[in-house]
Amino acid sequence: PLVNRELTTQMKSVGEAMAIGRTFKEAFLKAMRSRELDVAPDLPATAAATLAALTVPTCERHDLILHAFRLGADREEIHRLTGVPRFFLAELRDIAELEREVVEAPGLDADLLRRMKSYGFSDERLGQLTGRTAAEVRALRLEQGIRPVYKAVDTCAAEFEAQTPYFYSTYEQENEASPGERKRIVILGSGPNRIGQGIEFDYCCVHAALMARELGYEAIMVNCNPETVSTDYDVSDRLYFEPLTVEDVLNVIDNEQPTGVIVQFGGQTPLRIAAELTAAGVPILGTPQASIQLAEDRKQFGRLLTELEIRCPAYGIARDADEAREIAERIGFPLLVRPSFVLGGRAMRIAYTMEELLACMETAVDASLEHPVLIDRFLEDAIEVDVDALSDGEGVYVAAIMQHVEEAGVHSGDSACVIPSVSLGEGILEDVRRQTSRLAQALRVRGLLNVQFAYQKYTLFVLEVNPRASRTVPFVSKATGVQLAKAATRLILGEQLANLGLPQRVVPEYVSVKEAVMPFDRFLEADSRLGPEMKSTGEVMGVADTFPAAFGKAQTAAGVPLPTQGVVFLSVCDTDKSAATILAQRLQGLGLRIVATRGTARALLSLGVETTFVNKVSEGGRTVVDWIDEGLIDLVINTPYGHSARSDGFEIRQAAHRRTVPCITTLAGASAAVSALEAARKPGVTVRCLQDLHAGGTR
Repeated sequence: PLVNRELTTQMKSVGEAMAIGRTFKEAFLKAMRSRELDVAPDLPATAAATLAALTVPTCERHDLILHAFRLGADREEIHRLTGVPRFFLAELRDIAELEREVVEAPGLDADLLRRMKSYGFSDERLGQLTGRTAAEVRALRLEQGIRPVYKAVDTCAAEFEAQTPYFYSTYEQENEASPGERKRIVILGSGPNRIGQGIEFDYCCVHAALMARELGYEAIMVNCNPETVSTDYDVSDRLYFEPLTVEDVLNVIDNEQPTGVIVQFGGQTPLRIAAELTAAGVPILGTPQASIQLAEDRKQFGRLLTELEIRCPAYGIARDADEAREIAERIGFPLLVRPSFVLGGRAMRIAYTMEELLACMETAVDASLEHPVLIDRFLEDAIEVDVDALSDGEGVYVAAIMQHVEEAGVHSGDSACVIPSVSLGEGILEDVRRQTSRLAQALRVRGLLNVQFAYQKYTLFVLEVNPRASRTVPFVSKATGVQLAKAATRLILGEQLANLGLPQRVVPEYVSVKEAVMPFDRFLEADSRLGPEMKSTGEVMGVADTFPAAFGKAQTAAGVPLPTQGVVFLSVCDTDKSAATILAQRLQGLGLRIVATRGTARALLSLGVETTFVNKVSEGGRTVVDWIDEGLIDLVINTPYGHSARSDGFEIRQAAHRRTVPCITTLAGASAAVSALEAARKPGVTVRCLQDLHAGGTR
């Protein structure tokens, strides 16, 4: 919310969608619905306000142009304000005029319906215009025999018959996508990359397609992301470049008549539509749809945990502020507030007061209008653990237990994590394996499962269970040498876990660290403070013989190399001051100088750590922000305190990103960074290729 939304010469997008049609209008409207927006654009009420909004280019620009035409704006005026070529504006104006024609028509007859579909209008949009549901429009369309056909994009330029064409839908007569003779399965891709869902899910889809073909099936891929490997025409037997909506996927299924559909590899995108696909009679392969919904329904899932005698944090489910207030009074603060069925912890917040809780509820309700908001007691000072596992419904294979570097409260996509665990004992690891197995069996998982735990005060809590591929599957596969997505595909298609020949208890003889890549250099107004809502746009992996060396490699790969000399600014909240003094002593031992604000400096000086005072922003004069802007600081360690977005900590972190100074916002992350600096002083950096690592055996 703090980021300047204006589009400039500096790129801000993190992904893209692609659509193909017979006309610009058809391709454009298909591309617009491929964006998978969580929240519809907030459009102005009047034409004047809309035109004013068009003077600043933002990601809603095309929505605003269409809205302006709907309100009667002139093409020349929009051209003057936006610089968009007149041809494209004429096409968008035609779309708005077609919408007006549908609204004014006495009914939606076959001719009008076919014409609107040929222009790319979705059943959902036609329903909005005519007061029907998308399902009612679909039923009317099928009753009138209006179905799409599929045209091929010839990958051989008509020189000879293409063996690997890909297809797009249109409303004409001849269908060029004829189903094959072998059994076929449809794999739903992950759609456009965005924060919370990226290339890691495409990795799983590609491996699923390759394995399905290896097993003798025709692999049918549906996706709309041109950046991915899954949309390379030779990965699958047939590729459909289509939006991942219920309507478009059902159209492909009607054409292909597959044995079934795999939804567990594409992240949240296929899961969002899985229930409607099941209701339409589509066979979902792998984990039953009822289990997927049970894992997302906190009330049902809570009952399951009680039956299994597995602990979870105290929780409640709220649909409005009054219910949230009652939950807070019952279970106490701090609270983790999160919508359900969203990507990357969108709108997830930690609330320490009633005022903060009510503010969090407004955002959470907007992010997930059709589902209730989950409110959990937040476990402070807990170690978070991620598990990826495979199951055939009965047997369970725990592929890896990942320990997060940051404590619970930082989204798993933003936290660094390590394989194998560096501080958890074998007893707690065995508890993790046992509880993961019981959950997989209870949910009748067939394929992949991800479980997130928190370990606090010698007690293990389940935070979340996802009966699908997780974003850590590629990392675990590379760290252990077990290709999880391929193994899961074999299970989904009917094989038994015992027949896969998987190695038992894979504990590598080396250490692998996954680190998140943050986009703050593109969004300088954003706060780099890590929390439960995901902010990273990518990840890297470091491998070495020890955790500190692997963490240091990962930091360098992520574009934030740690300084080996210079000045470290240290400012921590009161609860972190005791641990921060030990950290400062280690930094000083490495020859780095310490600069701190008054409260932190006093604590450090009292323990003999030589420290230079610097003013906070709120104290005026020459402040720490001035030091950073002048290039006098080489590393910032700032653990957040205060809940104002414009607090001193925010200004410090923003200045660090302006100057590309590494900025660490958790004490656990800072401790790992200092360990990496200490390891870097030791001679001998090992470099080994992945093939050699996996050939070297496991312990």
